[in-house]
Amino acid sequence: MLDVLIVGGGGAGLSAALAAHEAGAKVAVLGKTYPTRSQTSMAQGGINAAMQPDDSVEAHVADTLKSAHTLADEAMVRRLCEKAPESIEWLESLGTPFSRGEEGRVAQRRLGGVKAPRACYAQDYTGLKILHTLYDAALKRGIEFYDEYFLLNFIVEEGRVLGVTAIEMRSGEVKAIGAKSVVVASGGYGGLYRGFTTNSTATTGDGVAAAIRAGCVLSDMEFIQFHPTALKSSGILISESARGAGGRLLNGKGEHFVDELLTRDQVAKAIWEQLEAGEEVFLDIRHLGEAFIEENLPQERKLARLYEGVDPVCDLIPIKPVAHYTMGGIDVDADHMTKVAGLFACGECANAKVHGANRLGGNSLLETVVFGREAGANACRFAQSHGDVDAQKAEQLQKDRAFVAAVPHFTNQIDFYEKREFLGKIFYRNAGIVRNEMGLKGVLSVVRQMQRELPFMGIADKSREFNTNLLEFIEFGNMVELAEVALVCMISRNESRGAHQREDHPKEIADYDGVHSLSWKHDGTLCNEFEGLA
Repeated sequence: MLDVLIVGGGGAGLSAALAAHEAGAKVAVLGKTYPTRSQTSMAQGGINAAMQPDDSVEAHVADTLKSAHTLADEAMVRRLCEKAPESIEWLESLGTPFSRGEEGRVAQRRLGGVKAPRACYAQDYTGLKILHTLYDAALKRGIEFYDEYFLLNFIVEEGRVLGVTAIEMRSGEVKAIGAKSVVVASGGYGGLYRGFTTNSTATTGDGVAAAIRAGCVLSDMEFIQFHPTALKSSGILISESARGAGGRLLNGKGEHFVDELLTRDQVAKAIWEQLEAGEEVFLDIRHLGEAFIEENLPQERKLARLYEGVDPVCDLIPIKPVAHYTMGGIDVDADHMTKVAGLFACGECANAKVHGANRLGGNSLLETVVFGREAGANACRFAQSHGDVDAQKAEQLQKDRAFVAAVPHFTNQIDFYEKREFLGKIFYRNAGIVRNEMGLKGVLSVVRQMQRELPFMGIADKSREFNTNLLEFIEFGNMVELAEVALVCMISRNESRGAHQREDHPKEIADYDGVHSLSWKHDGTLCNEFEGLA
């Protein structure tokens, strides 16, 4: 019997697994891809920790709260920032190959929204190197991995989680995996902006969608961060570290139009306004020199040459802002537990109230480590105080087996792949950096029509083993479920705040009665978090 089952093998999931294992739990990690393909590998710029003489935990807290536009919980932010230095020490103890300064200490650089160099980095591969280090540590400790298992639902009976149902991709069989507690660390829902996001195609919000079906609450779903600098043609990320090193943003006339180290919401909006005015926008790092770029930004150079056909040493980099990070997600308490007993959440899929309306660059990797470890330890404590469970007899297992068996018999009159591409385009255009009620309601109408049409979409591939057609159809169902939630929250917040910019409500309203998090309950109702969600 598993004590703790982790859903998701990225930075948050692996941190949770290691912490639960250290606390004495029998742990397994389940994911639809291998851990090394998780979204954490795309985090390039760094992981924040106040470790410089001219920096402090208080400054880190203040910068995070300012970036969040009053929507963060100061107590949670303080925990995050206070535990940052010890988290870097923990990562070092595991062997993370951070870049080093002249004195041999972990190198740090400045990202947007701060005044001091705070982001610890490993060239511009920070997330990738942290992820590989965590994965190596988990393998050395004998932690079990259920790779290529696609999450369907959480098994919940009498208000307590008993495990999950999942498709074993190799066989196509729907299985129940029981556990005394479950930690969901499955990533965000940036895949709604397919074709216009730095996220991988696997980031489809499966864990978030399963959580709301299980009775959890989702909050702050309207806040989706757009990274200012992605390659124009592909949407592939160009790290904020390029701007932190002195990169400049120029329009097609060669004009410098914004302070590159403002917060991401401000820089992304400034770029969007240039693009809407018919200008092209470029990132210029030529003046940094080839030696500096090769030492500190080698990945950025490779990506620009491969996907845009330009060499940043001598060429301007064409860029555009695209969806990057979802601040909202599964609502959790101070112990990272959801409304379902024994079900914890951490990382981008969770809303621990530390990012608010706009995440501070460098805080996402920090959250995966700090809150991932906390969630894993808390899940272990829950498991140790509760008895064994029997997931094999769960009604949820029978329901999900029946659903998966039925999908091949859907009529397949409508191509859901075309709908998926269209969803990404209209989300980027009408639910993107700048929004208005008419555009949002138009997208909501389209999404609800897609929901009605799902039984007429179906799949062409009727095989069982590694049926990616089936899995992508289920992913699309999760996406349209979450699309409705996000859109209703966007429509309901009649102000502009952080990453949520309404051109029909352009001001941030200090006494706005919806200033606190808008939360979506599993019964489809929207409410303010302080009105009571039980």
